[in-house]
Amino acid sequence: MSTFAKRERLLLADLLEAEGPEAPTLCEGWTTRDLAAHVVVRERRPDAAGGILIKPLAARLERVMAEFTDKPYEELIHLIRTGPPRFSPFSLKQVEEMSSTVEFYVHTEDVRRARPDWTPRELDPVFQDALWSRLERTARLMGRGTPTGLVLRRPDGQTAVAQRGTPVVTATGQPSELLLFLYGRQNAADVELEGEKAAITKLHESKQLGL
Repeated sequence: MSTFAKRERLLLADLLEAEGPEAPTLCEGWTTRDLAAHVVVRERRPDAAGGILIKPLAARLERVMAEFTDKPYEELIHLIRTGPPRFSPFSLKQVEEMSSTVEFYVHTEDVRRARPDWTPRELDPVFQDALWSRLERTARLMGRGTPTGLVLRRPDGQTAVAQRGTPVVTATGQPSELLLFLYGRQNAADVELEGEKAAITKLHESKQLGL
């Protein structure tokens, strides 16, 4: 496993363990138990995990999710902490790095920022650069369907276009915060929005952000 993916995986597992199975998350309708089951199903049941994106598989995903949600919470935490089985594509270092670093970062913040007393994490510049690299590659995919044009901007001025169109809203923040915003956590992300007031309101309330 990559350094970043492993670090975020273990942090998520520790946080889920500390919070217990019934704590809230930023994922609407999900407790920490639901979130833990989702992470395990994603890595260990590719036959069902496709239902996250493919509608015909959604019913199968729902059944498998229910099965894993019923497992002992401690077992789910153990499966997250120990990582995917050898036959899983997520066990390959490059796949883990590309697909799971952001997944674990976002879900860690889903748990952290659901607390009323949460405080920002201090992330090192190398990790921020790694998140920005992934953001640049996925911005168009994640931003599709947004009701306005959307430009993402780092404090140093680097930009990525998430959605072309007018009016344009520019979201400025650290890569970690821009990722959360683009993944639909608008109300929890520390970003500054610039543009027409009506466009900002429409974007901030959009249900099209995220997958």
